[in-house]
Amino acid sequence: MKNVMHSLRSGDWRALVACFLYFDTGFTVWVLYGPLAPFISRSIAMTPAQQGLLVAVPVLSAAILRVTLGNLYQSAHGKRIALMGVLLSAVPTIVLPLLQTVPSYETLLVLGVFLGVGGASFAVALPMAGSNYPPKVQGLVLGLAAAGNIGAVLDGFLFPQLATRYGWQMAAGGALPLLAIAALTLYFWANDAGVKTGSVLRAFGGFATTLVGLIVLVLLVEAGLFGAGKASVLLLPVIGALLAIAVLPKRYRSVLGERDTWVIMLVYSITFGGFVGMSSYVSLLLTSLYQLSKIDAGLFMALLAATGAMVRPLGGLIADRVSGVRALTVLLAIIAVCDFVFAAAMPSLAGGIALLLCLYTAFGLGNGATFQLVPHRWAGRTGLMSGIVGAAGGIGGFYLPVVMGIAKESTGSYQMGFATFGALAACAFLAIVALRRPWMAWSMQTAGIMPAHATE
Repeated sequence: MKNVMHSLRSGDWRALVACFLYFDTGFTVWVLYGPLAPFISRSIAMTPAQQGLLVAVPVLSAAILRVTLGNLYQSAHGKRIALMGVLLSAVPTIVLPLLQTVPSYETLLVLGVFLGVGGASFAVALPMAGSNYPPKVQGLVLGLAAAGNIGAVLDGFLFPQLATRYGWQMAAGGALPLLAIAALTLYFWANDAGVKTGSVLRAFGGFATTLVGLIVLVLLVEAGLFGAGKASVLLLPVIGALLAIAVLPKRYRSVLGERDTWVIMLVYSITFGGFVGMSSYVSLLLTSLYQLSKIDAGLFMALLAATGAMVRPLGGLIADRVSGVRALTVLLAIIAVCDFVFAAAMPSLAGGIALLLCLYTAFGLGNGATFQLVPHRWAGRTGLMSGIVGAAGGIGGFYLPVVMGIAKESTGSYQMGFATFGALAACAFLAIVALRRPWMAWSMQTAGIMPAHATE
C-alpha cells in the first residue's frame, strides 16, 4: 500500500481523479441501453437480433470514435476534448426525457451513436492521466484511470430502479448530474502534459466526419441498404472502421502495418470487448435465460461490472511486476475455458453467475495487463494507440451482443455465442504464446522488470 501511495504522489493525482471521473461517467452513459433494454422492449417491439443491435450500437460508436478522438488528442489539449465529449454524450440523456412520445427504433439507434461518445473517452482519459506520471508506474496509473469502467455498476443499480418508478425515458436523465460532476472536475483539475503534433482543425474534422458518418451508416443498415438480414449488421463495424482509418493522417496509419498492433487489438477485443459487450447484454441474457426480474438482472449486472472494474488496476499492478505478457497468457486461457464450459453445460443460475464472475475477473485483470504494454511498446504514440486498441475492444464489444442475439434467434440457445467467443480467446492465447520471446524482450527492457525473468 505504501508503494502504491508513493507511486500516486509521483505525479498529479488531481488530474488522475479528473480522468477517472471523466471515464467513469462516460462509461455510465455508454452502456445506458443495457439495463434499460428489458424496459425498452416493452415499449418497442423488437426481435432478439434487434435487441442485440440496439445495445451494440453505442459500443460500436465508441469503438470507431476512439480512433479519431485519439488522433484529436495527439493535436489538441486533452481537457478541451474531454469537455466536448461530456457535452456530446449528454445529448441522449437530455433528448429522451423531453420526448412526449415513445421514440422510434431508428431514433434510439441515432442516440446510441451519441452514447458511444462517452465510451470513446477512453482514448483521452488514459493518455491524459498517463502524461502526468513517469513510465515506471504506467500500469498502475492507467489501470486506475480505466477503472472508471466501474460506471457500469451505477447502470445496474440506478437505472432499473429509476425506470421502474418513472419510466425508462425519464430514467435516462438520471445520468445528467453525473456528467455535470465530471465536467466540473475536468474544468478545475484536468491537466494534459502530452506532446502535441499535427493540425487541430484537421483532426477535429476527422472526428466530426466519423460521428456524422456513423449516424448515416447505422440508419442505412437499419433501412436495409447494405442488404437485408444479419450479414449487413455484421459488416457495420468493418465499414465504420474503414471510415475512421480513412480520415487518419497517413503517418499514423503506419502503425496498422505492425504485427504487434494487430495482436494487441485481438487481445483487447477479447478482454475489454468481453467486459463492455457482456455488460451491455447481460441483463437481457439473465432475464431470457434464467427468467430473472429486471431489477434482479440489473443488480447482477452491477455485481459483475464492479468485479471487472475493481480488479483492472490490480491487473496493471500485476503486469508491472511480472509483465503483461505473462499475465495475459494465463488470463486468456481462463477466458477461453470459461466460455467453452458455459457453451457446453449451459449451467443453472448459480453456475452461470459463478462462470460470469470468473469471466469478469479475467476481463478486468486482462484489461489492465494489456494497457501496461501499450506505453512501453508505442512510446510517444499512446494517444493514437489508445484509440486504435480501444477501438478493437469496442468492436469486440459490438459483436458479442450481436452474435448472442443472432445465436438466440437462430438456434433458441446462447451456446453458439459462447462457443464463438471461446474460440476467439483461444486464438488470442496462441498468438501471445507464439510471440512470448520477442515481447518479453521489449517489455522487460522498458518496464524495468528484473533481468532474472528474461530466462523464463
